[in-house]
Amino acid sequence: MAGNSPAVLCQPDGTLGRDIAIQENQSNGTRVDSLALTSTNIEFAFSLYKELTLKNPDKNIVFSPLSISVALAVLSVGASNNTLQEILEGLRFNLTETPEADIQQGFGQLLLMLSQPNEELQISIGSTMFVEKQLQILAEFKEKARGLYQAEASSVDFQKPHEAKTFINDYVRNQTQGKIKELIPDLDEDTVMVLVNYIYFKGKWGKPFDPDLTLASDFYLDNEKTVEVPMMKVKFLTTPYFRDKELSCTVVELKYTGKASALFILPDQGRMQEVEASLQPETLKKWQDSWRPRFIEELSLPKFSISTDYSLQDILPQLGIREVFSTQADLSGITRSRELRVSQVVHKAVLDVAETGTEAAAATGLLMRGSALIKNPLRVNFNRPFLMIISDTDTQTSLFMAKITNPKGN
Repeated sequence: MAGNSPAVLCQPDGTLGRDIAIQENQSNGTRVDSLALTSTNIEFAFSLYKELTLKNPDKNIVFSPLSISVALAVLSVGASNNTLQEILEGLRFNLTETPEADIQQGFGQLLLMLSQPNEELQISIGSTMFVEKQLQILAEFKEKARGLYQAEASSVDFQKPHEAKTFINDYVRNQTQGKIKELIPDLDEDTVMVLVNYIYFKGKWGKPFDPDLTLASDFYLDNEKTVEVPMMKVKFLTTPYFRDKELSCTVVELKYTGKASALFILPDQGRMQEVEASLQPETLKKWQDSWRPRFIEELSLPKFSISTDYSLQDILPQLGIREVFSTQADLSGITRSRELRVSQVVHKAVLDVAETGTEAAAATGLLMRGSALIKNPLRVNFNRPFLMIISDTDTQTSLFMAKITNPKGN
């Protein structure tokens, strides 16, 4: 189970307002090719992952690249000039190749596809703007946010920060089935808008692990240190498999019932950094083009529940998204009554992996690293750090990414 939710908190700044209209979406305009959008979203996910690992070396990492990119895309609907350009280029779009209107349309189509009801799988994603009750939001922004992202606006009294915080956190907790209990730790009276995006995922393994085979086993944190973890096992499994000799890692895909899968990337001992440095859309495509169904006599995977929270206002500037956090921010497409800037971007994620399946809420991106023993018969053992990516297979969208360095948490 994975859950996570980013929130963008906006505060007023003291500069003069600018009245720049948002570029109109042309209904007859060219739509973003879904594969191009997928590749761009994966590039953003990997770029963000690399920044998170720099800030959190040797720590568990779990986040939802989709949740973060959608929250920023909703914000971009109300951004203009350089602020708009920084957000979209930070999301790894090439604006000379893809106009803003096409990007927004592409996200809208992607969210529609992800929200199709499915009896076998639960994927729930949505956005809400919590707006200071005195603040006048432009009708055009409301219409576009609702039309493209199904994002609704809710009036809140931020002059009562404790009550506002409780109201927002209760909303996120309900939308993520209780997985994200407190997205926002505190608010101050300068906050005038909070933009929340949540994602919740719950999937059952196509071939579940046998609970009777789950046993305590050593997980190698490094060459010397180990922790004892409940190690799940599944026997006699045929699943996509690839041994990447160049990067010294093993790649295994485990399918959920319905339109989702989890990709596990298991670097050999000491090769994690090399694998991380190689993470880019082309690498992922190479793995997907190269893997073949293989019979695995036994696959071992730790049973774990990890959670993380990040303050992304310290991370996103490394991806080029800077102006929106400054007094130069141009969010004039949201409101004319006062200038806005983003003061905080908070993101929380929870990932639960068990014998029956995976549950994730709010936003989660999963990358995994581990070790493999390649023998005949083939056995794969995730008994050291690994990466995990949970994807919607219809759209090839990365919903959650994770790096599990210690299944017991750290």
